[in-house]
Amino acid sequence: MIDLQLLKYLEGYLTEKRLKRFNDVLSKRTKHFTVATEDIYQLHNTSAVMRSCDVFGIQELSIIEEQNVKRIDREIAMGAQKWVDLNRFNTSKECIRYMRKRGYQIVATTPHKNDCLLQEFDITKKSCFFFGRETEGLSQDVLDEADCYLKIPMVGFTESLNVSVSAAIILEHVTNKLRATNVKWQLSEDVKNQKKLDWIKKTIHSYDEIIERYNQEKN
Repeated sequence: MIDLQLLKYLEGYLTEKRLKRFNDVLSKRTKHFTVATEDIYQLHNTSAVMRSCDVFGIQELSIIEEQNVKRIDREIAMGAQKWVDLNRFNTSKECIRYMRKRGYQIVATTPHKNDCLLQEFDITKKSCFFFGRETEGLSQDVLDEADCYLKIPMVGFTESLNVSVSAAIILEHVTNKLRATNVKWQLSEDVKNQKKLDWIKKTIHSYDEIIERYNQEKN
């Protein structure tokens, strides 16, 4: 459980504008949807996906690194690494097991299956959207385990989009539709408080000294 007294104390070190911004953003955050990227080779693509997660209110991003171990490109992520929770997995199977235990259906985003067009996707189901490698797409492990195959409608000669563009299109569509429903997609108050405490820690200067001062005043 979060120490609410400590949280209130730390909020005093934020400007009124920053505190309001934290509360506004947290009110629109969700774990109803999450994203997993599978061995994306181009560093800027992973970073851009993280940025899209932040923009559209997705709190968690999972990165599968069987072959390509990358750091997040800070310039392209534009600070999103502060606000989005990052999970790392060594294999796709490990990530799939993690998601299933948490009640997510596995959604394979692929232009090669016609099971579900984006406009027809059932946004009421708790879902993890898997995005694959730039050239090969999703692995057979993900395709075999998928509960749903999701396709962005395309009418041109090109069969596929850049992975970060695909993620942005899908996340914009499903999150906007989700917020118009009665689905309980919001974070719990406890999770909101945990995230606010985490964000404050990443934001204010001299955090350790402030905590020491708090403990002294408390005692």
